[in-house]
Amino acid sequence: MLSKNYRPWHLIPFAYKYAKLRALRRPVLVHFEVTMRCNAGCDFCDYWKTDPANKARELGSFADAARRFAPMMITFTGGEPLLRKDLEDIIAEVDRAAPFTYLTLITHGGMLSLERAQALWDSGLDQINVSLDYLDERHDTARKIPGLTAKILSVVPQMAARGMTVRFNTVIKDDNIDDVMPIVRHAASVGAGVNLSVYTDFKNGNAAHLIRGGQLARVEALTAELLAYKRRHRGVLSNSDWYIAQIPRYLRGEMTEPCRAGETTIHIDPSGHVRRCPDFPVEHHWSEHTRYEPISCNKCYYACRGEAQAPLTLSRFRDLAGKG
Repeated sequence: MLSKNYRPWHLIPFAYKYAKLRALRRPVLVHFEVTMRCNAGCDFCDYWKTDPANKARELGSFADAARRFAPMMITFTGGEPLLRKDLEDIIAEVDRAAPFTYLTLITHGGMLSLERAQALWDSGLDQINVSLDYLDERHDTARKIPGLTAKILSVVPQMAARGMTVRFNTVIKDDNIDDVMPIVRHAASVGAGVNLSVYTDFKNGNAAHLIRGGQLARVEALTAELLAYKRRHRGVLSNSDWYIAQIPRYLRGEMTEPCRAGETTIHIDPSGHVRRCPDFPVEHHWSEHTRYEPISCNKCYYACRGEAQAPLTLSRFRDLAGKG
């Protein structure tokens, strides 16, 4: 996880901050949803249907919220955050307001030129995440952006060559189980990494991409291969060993423990209101936030659910640092 602004010895204060936040039950990760607007057309998400007039309600600064929560990590997300012309200014302000906080960005990559990536990086980002579920035109079709895959596969190696930390955000779905390892290997070959999550229909009720019972054996084989790969190539996969190992258990419906998303992670929407996870409704302004309690919910296996339950081991701290 450490990047241009950090050195190996910074792992110690990061590990201390992480453990302290967990012990105090304060958010380790805060997502700033800088816009709900999006110019993709994904069938698993309705953000692209957001009224463009909502732009008027988007905060111009998230610095005060960053200063208040002072988490270990902040992620700028959306919608599609690159639609914000002032995104570099937003990031730079947050960077100044919350020192020793790891800043990341999630984008579909459709507007991500090398020049824009460099400007975002120079504003204070430590990692840029680009969504990628297939290595071919199926990804274009899924996002409804022609030429998207070719663009991503072209710009990401250029970004990595300039020293930027880049990761593919890959969602495991019913039709890309056999594509996950090729994506992981491709990422490694170009100096990038991968964050994995599991598809859910919680966002808009589209069950078309859910992994079915007959596919569980393939998923179990995949998780075994991922863990074996991770042991040999630490730093490519950012998910904890625990998260990966629990994927089949979640898909079998055996994960019944309370969800701690909201305790360790929160989402702040474009107008400054908080929700416990991206698919829950907003509840209050960030300035009024105290604490979310764990709840009984098994509707997803996002990282904000799974990683919140991962034990605090030396292996996990190495994952966070991108070290073997």
